[in-house]
Amino acid sequence: MLELPRYGEERLCGIRCIATQLKVEPPSHSVLTAMAIQRLDAIALLTLTGTGFKRKGGGATGYIREGYLAHLVPHPEVQWSVSEPLTLDELDGQDFLDLAESLEEEFRRVFVAQQVDTDHERVLIVGLMTDKMNEVSFNNGLEEVARLVETAGGDVLQTVRQKRSHPHPRTVIGAGKVDEIALLVQTLGVNLVVCDRDLSPAQIRNLEAQIGVRVVDRTELILDIFAQRAKSGAGKLQVELAQLEYQLPRLTGRGQAMSRLGGGIGTRGPGETQLETERRAIQKRISRLQKDVTQLQEHRARLRQRRQQQSVPAIAIIGYTNAGKSTLLNRLTDADVYAADQLFATLDPTTRRISIADDDSIAVRSLVLTDTVGFIQDLPPALMDAFRATLEEVTEADALIHLVDASHPAWQAHIRSVMGLLAQMPIAPGPILLVFNKLDQANTNDLELAKDEYPQAVFISAANNLGMNTLRQKILQLIDYAVTS
Repeated sequence: MLELPRYGEERLCGIRCIATQLKVEPPSHSVLTAMAIQRLDAIALLTLTGTGFKRKGGGATGYIREGYLAHLVPHPEVQWSVSEPLTLDELDGQDFLDLAESLEEEFRRVFVAQQVDTDHERVLIVGLMTDKMNEVSFNNGLEEVARLVETAGGDVLQTVRQKRSHPHPRTVIGAGKVDEIALLVQTLGVNLVVCDRDLSPAQIRNLEAQIGVRVVDRTELILDIFAQRAKSGAGKLQVELAQLEYQLPRLTGRGQAMSRLGGGIGTRGPGETQLETERRAIQKRISRLQKDVTQLQEHRARLRQRRQQQSVPAIAIIGYTNAGKSTLLNRLTDADVYAADQLFATLDPTTRRISIADDDSIAVRSLVLTDTVGFIQDLPPALMDAFRATLEEVTEADALIHLVDASHPAWQAHIRSVMGLLAQMPIAPGPILLVFNKLDQANTNDLELAKDEYPQAVFISAANNLGMNTLRQKILQLIDYAVTS
């Protein structure tokens, strides 16, 4: 595949184009788009009018009446400049070499001013809204993709939206929108396009061929973040399995120009060296990893049995990503788990023992808390399968604490997403205590709505130690209910 030239210090290709037309009108949008994608120095569009004598070959000659001159400009909002109608003498008097050198110097200056950290990729997000989606959920989904890009280490330059009744079978978005994206890629210096939905291998290949830069979908973006976050051997094992299962059907068509071994979003992780190997070798590796995951399940099952024999109740903290699960675990157990305002800040489950004094008696009761991986809307199937050993911590726990970010505008959708994923578990989980976190950051109206809809919920701020005593007593009540039910 021939990759289109990318935005850089040498922005123009050194070619000027002369075209003719019969009507007196400026260059069309398609002509200007072609000029931008091909990086032409300029286009002179000449208008032919009238006929002269008949040539010997039978063709008629025409007279050049006037023309237009178009060229690119280094501006993020205006991609090109089109002159007023010019006479042939005025066009002939143009110093195209001086024009190209001046434009090149300006492009070079703008490019240097726009440069970011070389470790950060310049990302364009593409979102498609179909008839089955409402505008609020669509916008929330795009904001989530933007957060995922930032978490992965990319810089979002722009977001492109399109409404269609259904996705285009070849490119997801329409042909006109593909041209628009190709133009933006050239103008903004984008080196990665991220789609807000899953793409088929053919759709990715078609988009990359027409746009000229790498294209990744939502699942590959999440897998890249997981590859960065996995620290333990178990986490790396499961990420590698998920990556290989995702990449196996996508190996065809990855030429040298689109190699995934060059670094950046969608290329990291323990499984990256296998992505260019033979399909049979990858299938063997997947089989081996699946056996290792099964052994991991058995190991964790033995640990759970040991806790059950010691009559130590277990509670798993679940919730949408970035709800504050690790912060809550640190607050309740004085643990030192990494916590940050990021999506999927922690990946590996962490279990800690906690002792809580019962206000109704002088007894101190012990239990274990497990911080689990964050949930997300439309969790990729590859992750659901690869992380089954981790998710079993949810189904095997005596009870669950469902933590919700009360400050997020889509907290209701987050609750539905988590409950929907729990419903897909092979074993029904135990009783659930709903806890709204980030009380200090939440909107007053949202808090009142949450209290009306969930009167039994607990409202806290784990970061600021608000409502924690109430939560501790609710945890004891939750365990009593789980043991007796």
